[in-house]
Amino acid sequence: GPQPPVPAGLPGAPGAVALGELDCRPAGSQAKVHVSVPPLVEVMQGKKVTLDCTPLENPDHFVLEWFLTDRSGARHRLASVEQQGSQLQGTVHDFRGRSPPYQLDSQGRLELPQAQVGDERDYVCVVRAGASGTTEATAKLRVFAIPETTEVIPNRGTLSVMEDFAQEIATCNSRNGNPVPRITWYKNGQLLDVPMEVNSEGYMTSRTVREASGLQSLTSTLYLRPSKADREASFHCAAHYSLPLGNQGRLDSSPFHLTLHYPTENVRFWVGSPSTTEGWVREGDSIQLLCRGDGSPSPEYTFFRLQDKQEKMLTINLEGNLTLVGVNRSQSGTYGCRVEDYDAAEDVQLTKILELRVAYLDSLELSTGEELSVLLNSSRTTVNCSTRGLPAPTLRWTKDSVPLGDGPTLSLSPVTFDSAGTYVCEASMSTVPFLSRVRSFKLLVQGSPELRAEEMEPKAEGGWTEGDEVRLTCLARGHPEPELTWSQLGGRPAEPVLGGQGWVSSSLTLKVTSALGREGVACEASNPHGRVSHVFHFGTVAPQTAQAGVAVMAVAVSVGLLLLVVAAFYCMRRKAPPPRLPRQLQPTQTCPQVPLSTPTPADAARVLITSSAPPYPHPNANAALTPS
Repeated sequence: GPQPPVPAGLPGAPGAVALGELDCRPAGSQAKVHVSVPPLVEVMQGKKVTLDCTPLENPDHFVLEWFLTDRSGARHRLASVEQQGSQLQGTVHDFRGRSPPYQLDSQGRLELPQAQVGDERDYVCVVRAGASGTTEATAKLRVFAIPETTEVIPNRGTLSVMEDFAQEIATCNSRNGNPVPRITWYKNGQLLDVPMEVNSEGYMTSRTVREASGLQSLTSTLYLRPSKADREASFHCAAHYSLPLGNQGRLDSSPFHLTLHYPTENVRFWVGSPSTTEGWVREGDSIQLLCRGDGSPSPEYTFFRLQDKQEKMLTINLEGNLTLVGVNRSQSGTYGCRVEDYDAAEDVQLTKILELRVAYLDSLELSTGEELSVLLNSSRTTVNCSTRGLPAPTLRWTKDSVPLGDGPTLSLSPVTFDSAGTYVCEASMSTVPFLSRVRSFKLLVQGSPELRAEEMEPKAEGGWTEGDEVRLTCLARGHPEPELTWSQLGGRPAEPVLGGQGWVSSSLTLKVTSALGREGVACEASNPHGRVSHVFHFGTVAPQTAQAGVAVMAVAVSVGLLLLVVAAFYCMRRKAPPPRLPRQLQPTQTCPQVPLSTPTPADAARVLITSSAPPYPHPNANAALTPS
């Protein structure tokens, strides 16, 4: 709860440090007063400290004094508290230059705001209680400060593994801590157990500095005799610091690596660009020859070519790379690399050689031109394909992606129209991927046309009838390309058949008539080598009976009406008064009786048969229709 008001001269607020009970009476004294004093107070830098020295017997009158013991042992009175009855009066006598200053709380406890490293002293409490005697007790104050981030400074020079003494590896700093921290060293995460005594294998040194602030800094330097195995090792250091209640903290530095000098022990020399398992490279590619020694720092590399057992120097560099741009077949041969490392042992092989094999393939040559024309049914036709290459190429013939066989010679016997097309010769090397050549020619087969007709579907339900529509198709092939013609008008021009291996097609659409039934329809294919034809037959073509009867009836009715009109006109002329004629010229005939009944189709037919006019043509005789 809230503290009681602070008497004059007692500023501040109560502390929060737990205190233990301590019986403090001088030897041989008969004093009966007891005080509660903390023997050891631990606090983090910047926190408030409260030191308690309360008499346990609560006498009616006592005087309490706080003293600071300096490093020489001298005491300096800081504050005093006097109690008379229920009144408690305190006074701070000496600030000792402390900022913020010392304070007393309402219960007479000594307060140190914002603890500092300089506060690490012995604080003595003296209580005088009159007849109850005098007693004193000491509280030791310890202030802890966490150091700054651990800093490591590695040796940036090159350390030689050939030296026989320990060399400086790195320096580690842990600054502004309290109490002084402890530094340890690590290699690949494992603690390095190195002594403080100087020796040829490894040791470390340390130096402590007390800063003006009172905080302490520690510097540690590591010395080791490095080995080649340390070229990939990761080193770092760590600062270990103390905390209240016996706890510990740790701050690790960043890791670092060493730059070592060690001689070459092994050399490798190989083709770095894509190559086959047999070591072939393609002519025209850019090739890299790579040479690597395992010494450090990287030595110089000398590249050369062996010609007639003599070294022809090509280049010297520190990278160990030799690039051959657009390599050609003349660059095949023996290449060498030498590592110029004078620290290497005498038994180390510093020179390596390899065989560079450049694969090449020349353009293909055919024994014929781009087109080859042969006669139909020729007994034997051969074409040769040749090239030069290393390693030896494989030749393969294909037509329309269909393999025909391996080898340089293509043989065709006998030659048919199916033989026509494009033939491809391909040269390749199984041991050198993506190195290949192709050459092709077109075979033309000269001959009289071959004709093929697409047969008509048979007409169901009694065959063909006049007026039925039909579509006829003929196909032909040959060289030169044949011309397709029809015996009837309306044929479509010939067009190539898709994927038809030289076939062309023409079609004709027409209507069936009795004449076509008797004569048929012919298609003909012709070229300079000959001609061939095909006739489409329809067989018996039935007349259109229903329509013919209707037409005859219509004609008969028309003729009958005409006869009636003529007869009526004739009778009307007979009834009119005749002109007066001589008696010898008066007619003696009488008007015939015209029947009034409607003429029959048979009557009309008889009239048509006896008529001298030509017959009417069939209205559909020459119409061209599509198939039904």
